[in-house]
Amino acid sequence: MDISICIVDDNKDIRSALEQIVLMSDGYQLLGSFGSAEEALQQIPLLKPEIVLMDINLGEGESGIDCVRHLKADYPEILFMMCTVYEDDEKIFEALTAGASGYILKKTAPHKLLEAIRELQEGGAPMSSQIARKVVTAFQHNKPADKVAAETSTLSVLSNREKEILELLAKGMLYKEIAASLFISQETVRKHVYHIYEKLHVNNRVEAINKFFGR
Repeated sequence: MDISICIVDDNKDIRSALEQIVLMSDGYQLLGSFGSAEEALQQIPLLKPEIVLMDINLGEGESGIDCVRHLKADYPEILFMMCTVYEDDEKIFEALTAGASGYILKKTAPHKLLEAIRELQEGGAPMSSQIARKVVTAFQHNKPADKVAAETSTLSVLSNREKEILELLAKGMLYKEIAASLFISQETVRKHVYHIYEKLHVNNRVEAINKFFGR
């Protein structure tokens, strides 16, 4: 079944480019495309897409982060992926805290964008590698010393292969890339990730990385 998508971006050219990527790809359905937070807040609850690609800077009025915060509270089943030029830590964590489950940069190649959408729909939390690196670094630098022992204890429930996959997830790698790196199938990667989430009592990649680094 096709993944239903809405796009929110105030830049007409970028919005049009994202529309074309979705429209020209099998397995994806474009439900709507909006140039402002106001329009998105009105239309997305009616369309109920599975995934929303959300820009951060939407010009005047509310930001994309504000938009996610409002919509996620009322429609928790909708998945939001920030698609932006911003790479600074503050924007990343503000977006994730607001309810975004993924964060990719606009310079991401079309096929990578589509893979990220698919991964998000399958329960992952895709992030561009540059973003994942910043998240990991922030977690490492802020890791409380008194949680190191607890972290070690928590991770002892994981197998060596699961720890290996979790480390690759923390680097922002997609399931496809992990499968190629470890010479296993994507389905095997998905099964390992499912078990990782189950053992760590988390629901997505961000929470798994969070727990991995003891935050």
